[in-house]
Amino acid sequence: MSDYLKDVRHYDAAADEATVAKIVKHLGIALRNRDSSLVSCTDPDELKRVRTNWVEKKLGLTDTAKSDAAIESVCAAMSADSSKSRVTFYYLTAKALGALGKL
Repeated sequence: MSDYLKDVRHYDAAADEATVAKIVKHLGIALRNRDSSLVSCTDPDELKRVRTNWVEKKLGLTDTAKSDAAIESVCAAMSADSSKSRVTFYYLTAKALGALGKL
């Protein structure tokens, strides 16, 4: 858990530990596999899955254009990371959408 929190705080120093823990719990078994624990911004299918499974299903937001813009902004913010942690990516996406309170 502390590694996830440390990575999130690299991008948001004020990240709430309880919120990060909720994301880790939501992702569960997906975090055990290196491939599924990372997000690829160069894979359009992956970004669509983030929008569908995280933004729409978990956060309950249906504005596709706004969701895609938030996902793109997170890709840009994390562009220096060759390995983009799914936990951090999901946290930053929720934050960009103003939806951290929905977790």
